[in-house]
Amino acid sequence: MAKLKRIFIILAIILIMAVSLLGGAISDRLFGYKILDRFFPQITSSPLITQPKVLNEEFVVIDVVEETGPSVVTIAIEKKPSTGSLSIEFGPFGFYFPQTQEEPQKIEQNIGTGFIISEDGLIVTNKHVVEETQAVYKVITKDDQTYEVQKIFRDPVNDLAILKIDANNLQPVEMGDSDKLKVGQFVIAIGTALGEFKNTVTTGVVSGLGRGITAGSPLEGYTERLDDVIQTDAAINPGNSGGPLLNSLGQVIGINIAIAAGGENIGFAIPINIVKEAIDNFNKTGQFDRPFLGIRYQMISRGGGAYVVEMVAGASADKAGLEVGDIITKFDGQEVKDELSKLISQKKVGDKIKLTVWRDDQELEINVILQSTAD
Repeated sequence: MAKLKRIFIILAIILIMAVSLLGGAISDRLFGYKILDRFFPQITSSPLITQPKVLNEEFVVIDVVEETGPSVVTIAIEKKPSTGSLSIEFGPFGFYFPQTQEEPQKIEQNIGTGFIISEDGLIVTNKHVVEETQAVYKVITKDDQTYEVQKIFRDPVNDLAILKIDANNLQPVEMGDSDKLKVGQFVIAIGTALGEFKNTVTTGVVSGLGRGITAGSPLEGYTERLDDVIQTDAAINPGNSGGPLLNSLGQVIGINIAIAAGGENIGFAIPINIVKEAIDNFNKTGQFDRPFLGIRYQMISRGGGAYVVEMVAGASADKAGLEVGDIITKFDGQEVKDELSKLISQKKVGDKIKLTVWRDDQELEINVILQSTAD
């Protein structure tokens, strides 16, 4: 009797273990864990067991690209090449004759990326992508429709531009909230990499926030100080400038702008909240009407203030008597410990503010009336 009882107990244990393993294998499959698949392949692969779609990084990227891809466009430039000196040749009688020259052909080249923000043809990109005022710019959609840019509105404060094309029923992007970004958050970048590969997709994470960079190339005559930008390790190549940086919901949280020279997988993007403020301002005024102090500055470490590097002739600071070499220590009573541009952006056009300035071992107070960037 005792032996029979032991047999029943053993059988019960075996039955319990079998049920547990079977249940574990099934839950394994249902919740996306596949550790037991190697032990129970015939069970987990059974057509009787429903295998739901597993939400993972792969599906996220696919969904975001399918949803947002049609809103990403390529920016192209069309211009004539600059002509050099006229070629001449020595004739048989000692005369110089100009060499016959053909009309130079126009150069067409894909130079950047943008994204649609309205159904009726408003597109956001970087200002440096459309910097040349004499060139003709075109927008090429994902389905290879080409539109000539009718108007360009350039933001003199940030590296932003809004393009207007004659189109309707376009698919605009959804904008997110860049103030809620966290370091380590998953992001997706889309753009025309190297000016050739349209709608190239790369992925990565937010690797830093609140960075300050100098974007552009001194050799090309373009540099601009940008503050509070997003750092990402998602691959950003030349030609990606102006393209969207997206979160897992397919919302634009930044505009790709630059890569770090000499760095590896270090790219930067303008936070979308800065763009949203600029767009709101544009929709109200039809231009980028923002308060403008009119200086280029360099922040001094350890909260030492903003060192004035260059003045814009005729702008607010110039009219008020600010000088190159001045150090702005206070802006309307607030100590300049962080980026000066943040303090300026909190003001309105026409506001009268007081600058506390250190000059020649003396502290001065200078009153400035903030002009519009459109002035």
